[in-house]
Amino acid sequence: MATVDTSLLPAKTTGAAAALAAAHAAEHPLKLYGGWFCPFVQRAWIVLHEKRIPHQYVEVNPYRKAPEFLALNPRGLVPTLAVPVSDGGKGEKRPLYESAVICEFLEEAYDGVSLLPEDAYERAWCRLWIDHISNKIVPAFYRFIQHTPDKGYSIEQARDNLHTHIKTFVKEMADSTPSPDLEKGGPWFLGPRFSLVDIMLAPWAKRLFLIDHYKPGGVGIPDQGQGGEDEGLWTRWRTWFDAIADRQSVKDTWSDDEMYVAAYKRYAEDTTQSEVAQATRKGEKLP
Repeated sequence: MATVDTSLLPAKTTGAAAALAAAHAAEHPLKLYGGWFCPFVQRAWIVLHEKRIPHQYVEVNPYRKAPEFLALNPRGLVPTLAVPVSDGGKGEKRPLYESAVICEFLEEAYDGVSLLPEDAYERAWCRLWIDHISNKIVPAFYRFIQHTPDKGYSIEQARDNLHTHIKTFVKEMADSTPSPDLEKGGPWFLGPRFSLVDIMLAPWAKRLFLIDHYKPGGVGIPDQGQGGEDEGLWTRWRTWFDAIADRQSVKDTWSDDEMYVAAYKRYAEDTTQSEVAQATRKGEKLP
């Protein structure tokens, strides 16, 4: 879950995301309130897209939050999902807030492609690694991009921290070592099957280029053949990363790159007042 930073540019999707938003602008009982800049929102939007769930996308203006949105979520946080109540047509809505909760609700409540395995143990195992993404990789991303010289840790420590959590994740991927069967096995966390695990990380994987843009030395993931004893892991990461970057639902929920560069300048300077940024500064759990 993330807050809308009032220092952001005026709310608007651009590029492919603008086309998708326009296609879902018509009134609909199920509404996703979001912000184009927010990776937590992108999680929910990807699930809606993958499962082909009819809905209305409502871009939240950070300067003028609509009363109906604040009635659902007084904190004004995105994503917020307005879920229609089966009430005989009274038009009432029930809200959901947290991005991971929204994604699992959409998976359980709506038909379409299944984004979690059918087996109960395998679903639970997926949730373990969703938790790793949310509580290890995502905080490491913000700790890295918000690094400034006055921090109590070095940029090398921030980079190593992110690398460690990514490699831990990659070790659990299907076909996590190079082999002739890798392509046949599939590029995703579950091998041939695209899942919520991939979706949970996709928005931050797409935003790694912002660290390259703003931070000395960039993300620092080794080039092909330069990974040393971790070459197999980084090869597997690149296979996953290339697949996620080419996934249609990820591309369709993405605004123009330059918009993110402008929006995340405040993170790179560590001046944004978003709740995520404030929690990162304090070393607290992300909201």
